[in-house]
Amino acid sequence: MNITRRLLGKVALGLAGATMLMQGAFAADKPAPFDKPGVKIALVRYLSTGDFFQAYLSGVEAQSKALGIDLRVLDSRQDAALQSDMVDQAIALGVQGIIIQHGLTESMKDAAQRAVDAGIKVVAFDVNVENPKIPQIEQSDKDLARLALEQAVKDNGESWNAGYVYVAGIAPLDRRNETWVDVKKKYAGIKEAAMFGTLDNPIANSVANQARSVLSAHPDINVMFAPYDEFAKGVKIAVDEAGLNKKIKIYSADISTSDIAAMREPDSAWAATAATNPAVVGQVSVRALAQLLAGEDPGHNVIVPPTLITQKELIDKDIKNMEDLSAKLPQFAHADVAMPTWMPNPNAK
Repeated sequence: MNITRRLLGKVALGLAGATMLMQGAFAADKPAPFDKPGVKIALVRYLSTGDFFQAYLSGVEAQSKALGIDLRVLDSRQDAALQSDMVDQAIALGVQGIIIQHGLTESMKDAAQRAVDAGIKVVAFDVNVENPKIPQIEQSDKDLARLALEQAVKDNGESWNAGYVYVAGIAPLDRRNETWVDVKKKYAGIKEAAMFGTLDNPIANSVANQARSVLSAHPDINVMFAPYDEFAKGVKIAVDEAGLNKKIKIYSADISTSDIAAMREPDSAWAATAATNPAVVGQVSVRALAQLLAGEDPGHNVIVPPTLITQKELIDKDIKNMEDLSAKLPQFAHADVAMPTWMPNPNAK
């Protein structure tokens, strides 16, 4: 075949046209502003210590990458005033969207409103900013507590003495507390022998210090309800040190690879937890924000359903880490929440 310059020119034009068509088709797959690169968002964090928050961040990063988003992470490390200032920093950076992750209502309510007033789309995960324009991303915290406590009743009957770990003013813990209050009303035999808790870093060690004193003062405690895995880690440290791991059972919320290892230990006191996949929650947070940016409504309450995970199940199914958990409990691997047809799934293989 005689290849001429004219033929090469036609081939080049054809390839260029095909490339433009492919680019056009790709752009058509996603609505504006995601049809072009350069969408910039910020994640403004209050809590970041612990496996849960590392996994949550990985989910935010994965979904942002799948959407071609330029992500900025601002971490206040539990400084409420700094977190509020960081919202202003994000506004100054020219972001189009902000995810507010945890925090205190009194410090974040006005900050969130300033972002909305600046024309920025905002979603909030596990912090109530009391704003009808801002979707609330939730783990269905009442269900998390309900699943864990139902298992506690199943394992221990309707009468037991409980140690309860709680810090007021944190939205997810407040919602979980509502379920605890309801359960105590339902079962008159369940007694709260002691309530304690702290978010001082490192959280697990700080809670362990408190739990040592509680166990000493209340030797009748046989159940610990610690509805946050860093709380549960701290309680387990104290229970193990006191040699009470066969007398006391621990029920919690949230899960991580290190939690799984702790639950699988021989004669571990950590009997069950209820959890969503924190990486999936991070993905849902980005997806809900992306829907807002695309002019869609994800709903005011965007709820990720939880899963009950027992010590027995982890052992029987030989689940050793988060990867095993997702593979052997498919409902844990992905939540079909805030998932319009154009949204890329970073978990797809």
